[in-house]
Amino acid sequence: MTENIKPRIVVIGGGFAGLQFIQNIKEDAFDILLIDKLNHHQFQPLFYQVATSQIEPSSISFPFRKIFQKRKDVRIRLTKVESVDQSTKTVHTPIGIFEYDYLVIATGCKTNFFGNKNIKKYAYSLKSTYQAITVRNSILENFEKLLYVDDKEKEALLNIVVVGGGPTGVELAGAFAEIKRDILPKDFFRIDFTKMQIILLEGSPNTLNNMSEMSREASAQYLRDLGVIIKTQVFVTDYDGINLKMNNGETIQSKHVIWAAGVTGNLIKGLDPETITPTNRYKVNRQNKIDGTENIYAIGDISYMETPEYPKGHPQVANVAINQGKLLSKNLLALTLGKPQKEYEYNDLGSMATIGRNKAVVELPFMKFKGYFAWVVWMFLHLMLILSVRNKLIVFINWAWNYISKNSSLRLILKDDERVDVDKEKKKVISKWEVTEKAELIEG
Repeated sequence: MTENIKPRIVVIGGGFAGLQFIQNIKEDAFDILLIDKLNHHQFQPLFYQVATSQIEPSSISFPFRKIFQKRKDVRIRLTKVESVDQSTKTVHTPIGIFEYDYLVIATGCKTNFFGNKNIKKYAYSLKSTYQAITVRNSILENFEKLLYVDDKEKEALLNIVVVGGGPTGVELAGAFAEIKRDILPKDFFRIDFTKMQIILLEGSPNTLNNMSEMSREASAQYLRDLGVIIKTQVFVTDYDGINLKMNNGETIQSKHVIWAAGVTGNLIKGLDPETITPTNRYKVNRQNKIDGTENIYAIGDISYMETPEYPKGHPQVANVAINQGKLLSKNLLALTLGKPQKEYEYNDLGSMATIGRNKAVVELPFMKFKGYFAWVVWMFLHLMLILSVRNKLIVFINWAWNYISKNSSLRLILKDDERVDVDKEKKKVISKWEVTEKAELIEG
């Protein structure tokens, strides 16, 4: 008696798209392998709250093995995908080669620095939990430095610059402005925070430029009410870690530059360059199959699908990723059963952004609104998207406490300075040993 061999699916990436694909596919219908560099799913819409010390990273991070502990048909490997070989139907990684019958690429996007190496080197980005923690650590450390540095260095430490006026940019700028107003004067009462500037730079004419006029005007007014300096139609040309230069000839001194000005796809070697768009997304058909391939699919931010409703591709938002993952799980099962597949079309449920306490904008298909009610809707919908009941409760308690007290107890600098010093000493010893050994070999 021969064992029934199930089709093998390799899923690269456990973001919104990859996670929804696996969660919605029929259990035991396939042999599924999830490959990701991290061991957890990250809730990206709330990274800015980790960076601004409003919630802990564990509240928006969900271990894959916990999510899939009841799914015996799902295997997980932590590694980086180096390439794909279509001829042998294999995925190549540092820990081995994995065969597939169907390959699902859900690698999402990374920060786009538009080829500027200095900005990439010195600016902070916000595309992972680790990067959010890094932003939090560096900003809190620099506030500590304000207590002892000379006046020449203080300007760069007091200026926080956010580049990019989309939802992430306005949410970050608004959160930092509220911290400046409500929290920092309590923690550092010897520092004059009236000299601190939160500066938001945007290349287009408006903040939230892809939303309606109501949202553009409201977001800008909310930010200005919070004391944020908004500069539109300007582009950053260079940054050396202190001096940030713009195309209008202006220079801003800042040690805190957070780059939220665009994304580019996380591509994988081995696919035809003709299937890749200028923004590094894979061209797919209405079933999310990559053009020119037999059994390779791309879903979420990494995919580019043209439809009658969206001739220039779908927006790179969570709802698109979630729904593409769900539909592909049904389509692959239908494909193996010889049934017809459905075409994907995005049903736009709207967009939103929060700018601070009681300040948000919401655009639904049937109405647009702003202010306190929009802020409540924003919180409710984001809570519903968080995976576990426990994490929903933790985030809600943090939000409620912050709202009542206008304070947060999460301002922790999470670094092991002793470990860093030990590693530096090890490098010195190894370097000294290598020099001595080479000298002895020459003498011998």
